[in-house]
Amino acid sequence: MNVKPRPKRWQLGASERVAILLIGDILSAAVALLIALYLWAAGDAWMEFSMEFIIDRPPVWYFLLPFFWVILLIELYDIHRASLPREVLKGIGLATLINTLVYLLIYFTSAPNSLPRRGVAFFIVFAALFTLGWRLIYIRIFTAPHLLKRVLIIGAGKAGETIVDVIAEQWPPPFNVIGLIDDDPDKRETNFGNFKVIGGSQDLIDIIQQNQITDLILAITGEMKGRMFQAILTAQEMGVSLTLMPQVYEDVLSRVPIFLLEAEWIVRSFVEKSNTSTLYQLSKALIDFAGGLLGTFIMILFLPFISLATLLESGFPIFFKQERLGRGGQPYKIIKFRTMERDAEKDGQARMAAEKDERVTKVGWFLRKTHLDELPQFINVLRGEMSLVGPRAERPQMVERFQKQIPFYRARLLVKPGITGWAQINYGYAGTVDETAVKLEYDLYYIEHRHLVLDLSIILRTVGTVLGFKGQ
Repeated sequence: MNVKPRPKRWQLGASERVAILLIGDILSAAVALLIALYLWAAGDAWMEFSMEFIIDRPPVWYFLLPFFWVILLIELYDIHRASLPREVLKGIGLATLINTLVYLLIYFTSAPNSLPRRGVAFFIVFAALFTLGWRLIYIRIFTAPHLLKRVLIIGAGKAGETIVDVIAEQWPPPFNVIGLIDDDPDKRETNFGNFKVIGGSQDLIDIIQQNQITDLILAITGEMKGRMFQAILTAQEMGVSLTLMPQVYEDVLSRVPIFLLEAEWIVRSFVEKSNTSTLYQLSKALIDFAGGLLGTFIMILFLPFISLATLLESGFPIFFKQERLGRGGQPYKIIKFRTMERDAEKDGQARMAAEKDERVTKVGWFLRKTHLDELPQFINVLRGEMSLVGPRAERPQMVERFQKQIPFYRARLLVKPGITGWAQINYGYAGTVDETAVKLEYDLYYIEHRHLVLDLSIILRTVGTVLGFKGQ
C-alpha cells in the first residue's frame, strides 16, 4: 500500500511542555528582577535607577536570584502538576517560603547592612506574582484539548487494559485516546473504561485518517501477527509515531510497570539503562559527603532537645539501630532517633510499620512528621553505607518476603539505599504488599533514569516535604 505522509498537527509532547514552562519561568523571574532593581533604586538615597546603579549597587549573587527561583520550582516541571492550579499555587508558595527562609538565614548571620533587603524582598514578591500569572496562562492555553496528541492503543489485552486504567486516573488527561485496536473478534466493540475497541489491523489506516491520529501505543505483550505488524509499519510511513506501552507508563506515572515485564527485561533493558557515567558517580559521592557532613552537624544541633523529649516520655534508648540491606545485599546497621515504644517487636517478628502505628510515641509522631528521626542516617551516609538519594533501606526479613511476592524486588539492591528517594517523595506510606509493589515501580524508575539533576530535584522536593510537615 502506497501512502503519503500526513502533515503534522501542532501538538505538544512532554519535553516541549517542559521547555515552554522553563522559558516562561525564566522570563517571569527576569522581569521580576528588573522591576525589583527599579523599585530598589527608587528608594535609594544615593543614586537613581541607571546602568551605574545596576553595576555598582547589587552584589554579583543578586543576579543569580532568577536561577535559584527556577530551581525551587523543580517540582512544577512535572507535567501533571503543572496542569493543576492548586498544585501550581502550592508549588509557588513553597518556593516563596524556601526563598524567604534561606535569605533570612543568610541575612541574620551576616554583618549588619551588608545585604540588600529591599531588592531581595521586591524580587521574591514579584517573582511569585509573575510566575503564578504565567502558570495560569499556561494552564489556560497550553493544556487545551486541541493541543493534545490523538492516540490509538494497539492491543486490548492485559497491557492495553493497564494503560487505559492509567490514563483514566489522570486529570487533565495526558493525551486524547480515540480507542483501541485488536484483531480478536470477541473483543470488537468491547468497552474498556471510557474507551472502546473500534477495529482491527485491517481498519487501522482508515481509523488513523478519519480521526487524525498522531500516535500509536503498542500494548501487545504476546505474539504479533504479520497483518498487524504490516499495518503498524504503514502507519509509521504516514508519520504516525509509535511508542511501546511500558515507555508510556513510565512517561505518565514516572514508574516502571513491573507486572507487565518479562524476566529478560531486567537484563536487556533495565541493567543497560541503569549504568551511569563516572562523572555522575563522582558527583554523587561528593554530594553525599558534603550532605553527610551538613546533616550530621544539624543532627548535633537537635540532639539535646530530641534526647530530652524522648527521655521524658519513654526513657532510653535515644537512638534506634536495626539491620538493613545495602547495595548488593550487604547488611549494615541503620541509625535513627527512636520513634516507637521500647520493645516494639517483643515477639521478635519483623512487621511493616502502619501509617497510624499505635507503637509510635507522641515525640516519635512529631519526629516522623518533621523527618527529624532520619537525621542520624547522615552518619550512615558518611560511612558509605547509604546515599542521600536512593531506595528506602529495607530489613533482610522483609526483602526475603517481598522478593517472593513482587517481581524484580531484589533489583532495588543494585544501588545504595537513600535517606530520601523517588518513591518516598511520590508515594505515601506503604503498609501492604500491593503498596510496596507501587513503591518498587518508583524505585526501579529511579535506578533506570538516575542522573544528577534528578537527584537534586529529589533533594529539593524532600526539603519541601519537610517544611510542609508531610512526614509519616
